[in-house]
Amino acid sequence: MYGFSFMFKAATLLVLGLQLGINQAQNDIEGGKTILLYLDIPRYAKVNEEITVKLGLETQYNECSVIRASLVTNVPMEGSFNYKQTRCLCNDHRINLYWDFPVNQTLNFAVVVEIVKDKNICPNNEAMVPIKGDLYYSYRSVYVY
Repeated sequence: MYGFSFMFKAATLLVLGLQLGINQAQNDIEGGKTILLYLDIPRYAKVNEEITVKLGLETQYNECSVIRASLVTNVPMEGSFNYKQTRCLCNDHRINLYWDFPVNQTLNFAVVVEIVKDKNICPNNEAMVPIKGDLYYSYRSVYVY
């Protein structure tokens, strides 16, 4: 009877250990997923020239996410520079977002992408928000001459 009890405990620990190991591996895979940003921004511009900022986005998540993208700077800007664009991002295709605005001085700004909980953006309101890793940004400069 003692041998059976010992074998049962050992088998239970083995199964539990394997189960925990599998879960940990799955979490490691999920934790490495991200949103990829592809930026197309001119490096130089003339005074009062209108430039286009193009942001391409792809996701490595299997589920769709609602993303909000914006441009941020400490210099007051007018027009489409201030637009916040919200879209549904799924892993089956890349999306592109555009901002067109004039520059009259050298501009340092950030492109910010945030995964948000907005409704009526993705089909059937089915969208994923990660516990961490929901904010992405990249700094850029446009030098005006």
